[in-house]
Amino acid sequence: MKFQKTLTFFITLFTVALFAQTSTYRAERDKIHDLIHTKLKVDFNFKEKQLNGEEWVTLKPHFYKTDKLTLDAKGMIIHKVLMNNSPLNYNYDGNELIINLPRAYKRNEEFTIYIKYTARPEKVKQKGSAAITSAKGLYFINSTGLDKNKPTQIWTQGETEASSCWFPTIDAPNQKTSQEIYITVPKKYVTLSNGKLEKQTNNANGTRTDYWNFIQKHAPYLFFMGVGEYEIIKDTYKNIPVEYYVEKKYAPYARDIFGNTPEMLAFFSKITGIEYPWNKYAQIVGRDYVSGAMENTTAVIHGEKAYQMPGQLIDENVQENTIAHEAFHHWFGDLVTTESWSNLTVNESFANYSEYLWLEHKYGKDVADAHLFEDTQAYKNGQNYDKHLVRFNYQDKEDMFDAVSYNKGGAILHMLRNYLGDEAFFEGLKQYLTKHKYGTAEAHQLRLVLEEVTGKDLNWFFNQWYFGSGHPKLDISYDYNTLRKTVTVNIIQTQAKEFKFPLAIDIFEGSKATRHNVFVNGKDASFTFPYVKQPSLIQVNADGVLLCDVHENKVLSDYINQLKYAKNYQHQREALLEVAKNQDDKKAFNAIANAMSDPFYKIRILALENINLINKYSKKRVIDKIKQIAMNDPKTLVQAAAIETLGKLTDPELKPVFDKGLQSKSYSVLGKSLVGMYYVDKDLAIKKSKTLPLEVKKIIATPLTRIYLEENDDSELTFIGGNVMSGMFLSQNKKIQSLYKKAFDKISKSNNTEAIKNLSDDIVAKGIQYKQYNFDKVGVNLMRQMVQMQKKANPINKNKNIEVIKTAMARLLE
Repeated sequence: MKFQKTLTFFITLFTVALFAQTSTYRAERDKIHDLIHTKLKVDFNFKEKQLNGEEWVTLKPHFYKTDKLTLDAKGMIIHKVLMNNSPLNYNYDGNELIINLPRAYKRNEEFTIYIKYTARPEKVKQKGSAAITSAKGLYFINSTGLDKNKPTQIWTQGETEASSCWFPTIDAPNQKTSQEIYITVPKKYVTLSNGKLEKQTNNANGTRTDYWNFIQKHAPYLFFMGVGEYEIIKDTYKNIPVEYYVEKKYAPYARDIFGNTPEMLAFFSKITGIEYPWNKYAQIVGRDYVSGAMENTTAVIHGEKAYQMPGQLIDENVQENTIAHEAFHHWFGDLVTTESWSNLTVNESFANYSEYLWLEHKYGKDVADAHLFEDTQAYKNGQNYDKHLVRFNYQDKEDMFDAVSYNKGGAILHMLRNYLGDEAFFEGLKQYLTKHKYGTAEAHQLRLVLEEVTGKDLNWFFNQWYFGSGHPKLDISYDYNTLRKTVTVNIIQTQAKEFKFPLAIDIFEGSKATRHNVFVNGKDASFTFPYVKQPSLIQVNADGVLLCDVHENKVLSDYINQLKYAKNYQHQREALLEVAKNQDDKKAFNAIANAMSDPFYKIRILALENINLINKYSKKRVIDKIKQIAMNDPKTLVQAAAIETLGKLTDPELKPVFDKGLQSKSYSVLGKSLVGMYYVDKDLAIKKSKTLPLEVKKIIATPLTRIYLEENDDSELTFIGGNVMSGMFLSQNKKIQSLYKKAFDKISKSNNTEAIKNLSDDIVAKGIQYKQYNFDKVGVNLMRQMVQMQKKANPINKNKNIEVIKTAMARLLE
């Protein structure tokens, strides 16, 4: 499962209470019975959003003999329960199906139960999580076909325990079962499920039955069905089918979006030492999907964010990390599964770290390190310091899907890899996967395998990082002995809990760095190093591996040297932001200007975003340099940042730069160029914006909104209205939030009924989508504000507009 990162700000606002811990102990679920095989036959009632199902489930007692079977079955109608064609007595409370078996079955005695049922996902009452925004298991999208702008689709989402919303099962991660599914649908639809499509049968009533067979074992939460009008783009990894299910519009771009998948499977097979263990790899995109993506075995589903046009992909494939994340889950999570949600780290921390591994392999260490830094910052910025990675005490299993299980867990694996060395680390992963394949495991079993491989005791590491909370907070100082030519680095841990850890310290003499690897084993540690020439920079945590906070009293000259010489992204970034505060100093300004030529594109972007061109050191040569970057940098995102910086000058001489940008294939460059051009040739910018296709306008909505608001172009309020809520609440950029708050106010006061309807519909859609964050209540309050603004500002069309708002509000209050 992959987080929707755009929800981070939103979650911070509305779900702090979601993560509250209690003293409730959450153990692995007791195994009374073991699932062996699950066979399903299903068809769908699109109008009622229901599934008609038949199930043959084969089980055996785990150890103790028993004459009762309990299955999870949420919100269903149970029509009959049989064994060998004979009815069985049962009790059903809408959540659990308790079946009286004809006799007591002993350990290893298999039996098969037949159940005829109707699944009613709309009747399910269980909440989602920060990662998975709903938990009804089975989703009908535009099932009546009334929305002409949205296709009809069906898809499932099983994690954590929602597969039991569409078939009775033992819905726990410590169960493993093989499966067969017969899916009957109208002929115009294609289907996707786990395993192999063995057979398709056309039926006399205009339907078709697809038979999917999955002969290996996996957890019930990984069962998947997808139904819709898709084109299937075929690829391969070795002799294994790799397929991309996309809507027709995106078929020409499917390989651009997903085409690295075969290389990912090859890379992950190589580093784990375990060849991809399944018989296919398919990916499908679902409308209105409730998360970022999900690793259903051989049948991954992605949210709509995966859909990108060429003008976006030329900038960056924003789904690539997610594609890697879900692929690696096929080893960590699907092949070897957490035995309990408390040990979710053995699934999600590995999938999170796979993003680093893939980026390092494909694009280099700088890109991977920047990604790791951004992930750890997201962990630090949340309500996470006091949470353990392995948590046996939590309020709800959904609470485990947070920045600790994902982001911090990935950072911990990076530290573990660094401590053990690559050869030992990856050999340990191979042994862990081999030992527990098609089964379950917990963090201790990972530790034991790594200890066996390396001969090292790792209790200290796991106790502080897996079974403890927080991270080191280091206060750093230096003592120089100029007679002996030594420097002593003093490290004091200021947090309550004491950590021990390896640490890299670089001593720079000019541009030359000497790396010292030390081990900190105490709250107060000091290390003395010789030097030949007075050090120009001392960099603690020089490789950026240790998850920590560092406080040290550096002066401007230190930061200038750090920006120039440091090797790790986080240190360069830190230095650049500090130096940028002091650009009245010529050396500081030149350091920022030089950083615009840094080999790593994210440092170039950061320099362009922070350079101050309104000071006495802003020479023509620097502006000329930015012009060259704007037109020629190999990264379009850097070009866009340069154009945005030049746009602040509102200089008519820059018109050729903006004009070239308007011809760019990059939507990022196009959007920034439109804004830049607006301030030097308003008519040209507006004319260009009016000729853009609607799909492009939606992608670059923010720069267009800025232009239309400044222009007071009320004819575009209808377009703006459909984008307001994402800008106000799903962006972490305060300038963007402010821009869309201005748009909200303007539309709310206007007499543009169409714009008011678009804004109201957007509020309703977001209120429903994020209801578990109480955004439905936020939406109602926003619409009440709209009503008040209408009463004050628009007496002419007031009644009509207020009726539109109140009608939308009623939908949200249903």
